[in-house]
Amino acid sequence: MSIFLVLLLVLAILIIVKGVVIVQQAEVVIIENLGKYSRTLESGLNFIVPIIEAPRGIAWKVTQKGIDGQTYSYIKERTKIDLRESVYDFPRQTVITKDNVSISINALLYFQIVDAKSAVYEIQNLPEAIEKLTQTTLRNLVGQLDLDETLVSRDKINNELRAILDEATNKWGVKVNRVELQDIIPPVDIQSAMEKQMKAERDRRAAILEAEGLKKSAILKAEGEKEAAINQAEGTKQAEILKAEGYAQARLIEADAEKEAIKRITEAFNNQGQPDKCLIAMKYLESLQDITKGQNNKIVYMPYEATGILSSIDGIKEMLTKN
Repeated sequence: MSIFLVLLLVLAILIIVKGVVIVQQAEVVIIENLGKYSRTLESGLNFIVPIIEAPRGIAWKVTQKGIDGQTYSYIKERTKIDLRESVYDFPRQTVITKDNVSISINALLYFQIVDAKSAVYEIQNLPEAIEKLTQTTLRNLVGQLDLDETLVSRDKINNELRAILDEATNKWGVKVNRVELQDIIPPVDIQSAMEKQMKAERDRRAAILEAEGLKKSAILKAEGEKEAAINQAEGTKQAEILKAEGYAQARLIEADAEKEAIKRITEAFNNQGQPDKCLIAMKYLESLQDITKGQNNKIVYMPYEATGILSSIDGIKEMLTKN
């Protein structure tokens, strides 16, 4: 009798233990009643009927690094479904571009389960299904692009890949929030050719910049020489104009002075004799004085008209004596 009571007590304890389910925050548990979906347990303390009700397990791919440094993946079944955003690091894979270049790509995928029931019943192995879908979609997208387009279109590939995955995984109760391509590695020979191409491009740009600099320098130098020549010509022009104006003013002043002198001489004669002849004689004598200037000038003859001039001078002398 006592053994039977002990067995009943142990059974009761097992029923209580199995009937109590504690769910952590941001997790849910799918409960089945005799193999059929019953309800979803939220976070907190929950009770189920043992034997009749049981949590439904979900297959989940787990990645773990071994003691040898290698990364290993295995399938683990668990009853609690995490509703937090998860990150999945996809292994590196080889894809072929539109111009038949094999490149190596790995990616990160950020997703979140928003409907636990669909994640359990609509797909057998959710992480592996997402991985395979990502790989095939990535191959299709990269296959439509050339190598150069692939290397510069990461944002475009990320956005298109996220949109396709989000739409495809919607019926699985999954929301794909973000996709990031980590590395795009071309073959070694392609990398070497690209490095040479980039070096040649940089050399070409440097040569163009140097040529443009020399061109601008030559233009500025020519413009400077042009401006200097213009300024010099303008200065010479102004100097010549001022010199000519000064010479003209000097001639005018000299002419006015000579006019005044002639006027006074004429007044001094007081209309006696022939003043015009006297003035002509004075001018003639001045001309003779200019002729005899200089070291090599010699007078070897007397002009015929000099006798008339001398008589005029005597007349001037007599006139001045009378006055």
